[in-house]
Amino acid sequence: MTNPVQYRKKPVVVDAIKWDGTADGASEIIDWILKEGSRAMYVCANPERCSEHNGDSPHSLRIFTLEGNMDASIGDYVIRGVQGEFYPCKPNIFDATYDKV
Repeated sequence: MTNPVQYRKKPVVVDAIKWDGTADGASEIIDWILKEGSRAMYVCANPERCSEHNGDSPHSLRIFTLEGNMDASIGDYVIRGVQGEFYPCKPNIFDATYDKV
């Protein structure tokens, strides 16, 4: 059996915006993603509840990535990675991985 080898993550600088859960905040992030040539949209997390309660339901940001669609929830960070790719990141992972520059 081969023993594991330790690796250190290379220091990289990324751009990120924390989504505050509002439609205005979603628009800002979506505009940023679209401007960079990627795709994203604001979606209802529970379409049945959304239609029954006149849009009053949690929403998410759907980001279209090469690996498939990824949804950002309220409080998640949306990151533009080192190759220009966009993806969501949970706050606890973001805080453990990144420091503000």
